[in-house]
Amino acid sequence: MLLKQYYLGCLAHASYLIADETTGVAVVVDPQRDVDQYVRDAAAGGFHIDHVFLTHFHADFVAGHLELRARTGAAIHLGARAEADYAFVPARDGQRLELGPQVQLEVLETPGHTPESISLVVHDRERDAVNPYAVLTGDTLFIGDVGRPDLMASVGVSADELAGMLFDSLRTKLLTLPDATLVYPAHGAGSMCGKNLSKETVSTLGEQRKFNYALQPMERHEFVRLVTADQPEAPGYFAYDADLNRRERPTLDTTLERMLQPLALEDVLRMANAGAYVLDVRDPSDWAGGHVAGSINIGLCGQFATWTGSLLDRTRAIVVVAEPGRETEAATRLGRIGFDHLAGYLDTGMAALAGRPELLRAHERVTAPVLAEWLARPEPPVVLDVRNPGEREAKYIAGTVHIPLAQLERRRAEIPRGRPLVVHCAGGYRSMIALSLLEHHGVPDATDLVGGIAAWEKSALPVHLL
Repeated sequence: MLLKQYYLGCLAHASYLIADETTGVAVVVDPQRDVDQYVRDAAAGGFHIDHVFLTHFHADFVAGHLELRARTGAAIHLGARAEADYAFVPARDGQRLELGPQVQLEVLETPGHTPESISLVVHDRERDAVNPYAVLTGDTLFIGDVGRPDLMASVGVSADELAGMLFDSLRTKLLTLPDATLVYPAHGAGSMCGKNLSKETVSTLGEQRKFNYALQPMERHEFVRLVTADQPEAPGYFAYDADLNRRERPTLDTTLERMLQPLALEDVLRMANAGAYVLDVRDPSDWAGGHVAGSINIGLCGQFATWTGSLLDRTRAIVVVAEPGRETEAATRLGRIGFDHLAGYLDTGMAALAGRPELLRAHERVTAPVLAEWLARPEPPVVLDVRNPGEREAKYIAGTVHIPLAQLERRRAEIPRGRPLVVHCAGGYRSMIALSLLEHHGVPDATDLVGGIAAWEKSALPVHLL
């Protein structure tokens, strides 16, 4: 048997290729939208992808089930409770799919994260004729956490109802499997589909039974309270992507050609004046050194797709400014979250602005020791902390104003005026996004703390606890 995990760090997303080596029949589970790697690896192993499963309608990315159907003819399998525009095979509780004499997949309907969620028990009969080898849990069970039940609360099922379903799915389905069963989830640390996900991407059911807070003995009402409390704010694009995963839509191969249009500088400026975002995807330090005035910096070096989907209005056109050669990467990563409305990219990148200094802006940056000196002045600057609430609770710089980056658009009026403004995050990625958003909205003179609070601590400067 082949069972291969693919981990996409920028979306904290895990997908899987499973194959029976005697028949060559292969299955892909929860694929990302750009599917070349599955097709390539299957061909290299002499396999053919005949089936693709979605464990549920993912909210944080657009899945590649339609792309695999187009490329390989694979049949799409969804939980039996799912409703979709395209033809699919309903996956019902206890149903088994034989890939060959070695490998069998067994469906468990595990609603809770969403109503149609399923898990897939993998039997490798060459290893063990009786006990399962692994279970692919989608967003029902993570390493260290369980799927949040509030994301689909807007479709007629309350978060409390879904949490009750999740309680039953965990205890009557997944926890009945042997302790040695490997647990392969659809996400790891960094995903907003849970609140306490581990950096590990595989575990055993026995380990999770011992250490996962949500699997400890408790009454249903206590579990419901626990898993619905303190969930992070869901990005605005989640509902859009969850719905898009139900729809018949163009494949990424189709949309990329349209999205990758080189644009002259004057065309970019004209589109920006008409309301398009100029999205600069270069590293934060490069953006600070010089950028198109009013552009928004969300670097490819970090959680680019998540922050783009969280902060940008998906109804507005986007024009990308990238280092030459990285335009396809930017378009692909936008496509992974269904942002297929990229209008093109600035041809030749920042070189297109040669001789046009009136279009350029730059930002000063401040080191931690210098900021400490500034804060000791009679009239210190305003320091804006854009980290998440949990990070803030762990440690903070005294006297700082806290507005999480995800809330900055609607709360920027809360930033005190009349004093210099310094923005910081953990390491510098999010603070530059915040600076660019502020500049985009007419606050051009802010600066950021180089290296964020990590650099502040390395300079032996004090932090405080809430």
